[in-house]
Amino acid sequence: MPAITLPDQSVRQFDGAVTGTTVAAAIGPGLAKAALAMQVDGKLRDLSHTIHDDAAVRFITRKDPEALEMIRHDAAHVLAEAVQELFPGTQVTIGPSIENGFYYDFARNEAFTPEDFPAIEAKMREIIARNAAFQREEWPRAEAIAYFEKKGERYKAELIRDLPESEVISVYRQGEWLDLCRGPHMRSTGDVGSAFKLMKVAGAYWRGDHRNAMLSRIYATAWRDQKELDAYLLQLEEAEKRDHRKIGKEMDLFHLQEEATGSIFWHPKGWRLYTTVQDYMRRRLDAENYQEVRTPQLVDRKLWEASGHWEKYREHMFLATVDDESEKDRVLALKPMNCPCHVQIFNHGLRSYRELPMRMAEFGACHRYEPSGALHGIMRVRSFNQDDAHIFCTEAQIAQETVDFVALLSRVYKDFGFENFRVKFSDRPEKRAGSDEVWDHAEGALHEACRIAGVEYEMNPGEGAFYGPKLEFVLRDAIGRDWQCGTLQVDFVLPERLDAVYVGEDGNRHRPVMLHRAILGSFERFLGILIEEHAGRFPLWLAPTQVAVATIVDEASPFAKEVAAAFRKAGLSVELDLRNEKINRKVVDHIEQRTPVLAVIGRREAEEGKVVLRRLPGREQVTMTLAEAVQALAAEAAAPDLRPEDVAVV
Repeated sequence: MPAITLPDQSVRQFDGAVTGTTVAAAIGPGLAKAALAMQVDGKLRDLSHTIHDDAAVRFITRKDPEALEMIRHDAAHVLAEAVQELFPGTQVTIGPSIENGFYYDFARNEAFTPEDFPAIEAKMREIIARNAAFQREEWPRAEAIAYFEKKGERYKAELIRDLPESEVISVYRQGEWLDLCRGPHMRSTGDVGSAFKLMKVAGAYWRGDHRNAMLSRIYATAWRDQKELDAYLLQLEEAEKRDHRKIGKEMDLFHLQEEATGSIFWHPKGWRLYTTVQDYMRRRLDAENYQEVRTPQLVDRKLWEASGHWEKYREHMFLATVDDESEKDRVLALKPMNCPCHVQIFNHGLRSYRELPMRMAEFGACHRYEPSGALHGIMRVRSFNQDDAHIFCTEAQIAQETVDFVALLSRVYKDFGFENFRVKFSDRPEKRAGSDEVWDHAEGALHEACRIAGVEYEMNPGEGAFYGPKLEFVLRDAIGRDWQCGTLQVDFVLPERLDAVYVGEDGNRHRPVMLHRAILGSFERFLGILIEEHAGRFPLWLAPTQVAVATIVDEASPFAKEVAAAFRKAGLSVELDLRNEKINRKVVDHIEQRTPVLAVIGRREAEEGKVVLRRLPGREQVTMTLAEAVQALAAEAAAPDLRPEDVAVV
């Protein structure tokens, strides 16, 4: 007689084993109609799953977060059935749900193209309209392999062979069609709904290995309803307009090319943006008593072995072998991160507890191997710079350092236009260094620091660094996308491995705690985020070109040069536009260049020593004397940390 405990703590008793469908019907016809799946003691299950013993049950309806992933999972099965109905002989491989949608990889002699999408989508709608029930079956391993091999589905047969012997082999039917799947699923294909769209095709190697066959991957998106789908498609449309690669080209900020895959060629305007951000960060760190350092690019593998990075991170490192006779076969690695090198500085001389906390910062150049297919503009590269820092402190100082760091990070994000962020607590990963006792200690210390700092967080299980738990700070941009940028990591492992010590107040030697922290993450990625957040229309203090001085008539050129010189002397970045073009053409060009202010000089302005300041892309304009314009723009163009609170925007 299983007792079913519901989320409101009410209990339903049943005479014998019972399915989720029966329990939902017993509660009421409304739930029976709305329930798509259920959680049994925290595990997601089909409604057809039989409950034999007492259990806590929560039903999943379309409004619940879990429903979205199930809709996408089931939609992938519908896509696979549609493809096999339309294109006989196509083999299905895998089709997982992913962020914002799902994909399915197909083995076919001819790759799919977007021109195939209308027919596939129509067939999917037909399958959904059939409303065929998802039915779970468990098969003997040998029988399952034989079945898929007979059908010519060698990829499915290979997947089954590679499963552990203890794994239950389950398939799901939807009408006459079936697929290898662990589940769970919703009730039927009809539960997928109509809010889906095929998005793009791509090539993908079987199991991600370039030595294997190339498959044809179809990406798609699926949502609870048409309103959600429309909102997502609108977000994509807006994201395309804001694409940092497109804007970077239009503003002449940077470029990438094959001869330096994954590295960035910064143009003058782009480098001006870069150094503006770096200078701002340097001032913020100086004010918080960080000490800036610089460490080598090439470091012997022995240090990476000692730190644990060689074992955990080797495949992401670029290596160099020394051929010099005195250093025969010596292997160096371009550093993928700065932390082991910072420990070397800490270890250079015996430290005292009076020196702690020691905040060591570096705008460190790092290199990491990323597959070429994973590279994305300046947001995912192989060569990048971090706003990296490590705080060496005592355990008692962790909480206050966390409080101070969160306050600093909040100020920085606000200055760049991000008012809100979320925090994720990432605990121990499966692949890690250090004992469980050390991890218990580190996680407990970080939880306590969050409590004292008043940091609210959501758990992100298993996503910690290999040496310690971490907080991840997630920004939300202007069109609702999330970006993980900042991090704070508590590390008891690396100081132990690299023998970092300080002399305590008791005269004995102790291990420091190492706090790994970043605010922006990598400069390159953060600049890509900034470009897309502002759509290239930066606030004046960030704009690569802050003012364009444009003439209406040639006679105004001498005064225009005087205006440009005065602006430059005040620290503004200026472009002087003396082209023999109509002023309307110049306005259009500078709007496309996303210059925030246009200083227009005509014959009258030149005679009177005045300028007309126009805010682009708008039409608002104001006439000022040159001295007034210089004073107003220079004050507004000051970085937030240097600007008086009462500065007015012109």
